[in-house]
Amino acid sequence: MSTAMNFGSKSFKPRAPDKGSFPLDHFGECKAFKETFMKCLRDNSFDNSKCRLQSKDYLQCRMDNQLMTKEPLEKLGFKDLVDPPPSQAGGDTKP
Repeated sequence: MSTAMNFGSKSFKPRAPDKGSFPLDHFGECKAFKETFMKCLRDNSFDNSKCRLQSKDYLQCRMDNQLMTKEPLEKLGFKDLVDPPPSQAGGDTKP
């Protein structure tokens, strides 16, 4: 009978969240970015392709504040919105 109430035998093993899961912004660290993004979505009939810059800024804020795993923005689909490295920005400069 005592085996049915043996709660001590199982131990909790924490694990990282699944990809795409991230903590809520309880302290509002990225609230302004979220509001800007949501306003853009409302103003554009929720066509997210018109709000990519705001989306990029929001995700960057979340990564900067450890609210999601840091990922290269190129990997998140923002390759066309990422500034080139300074060595490539000039283009036609010759020594």
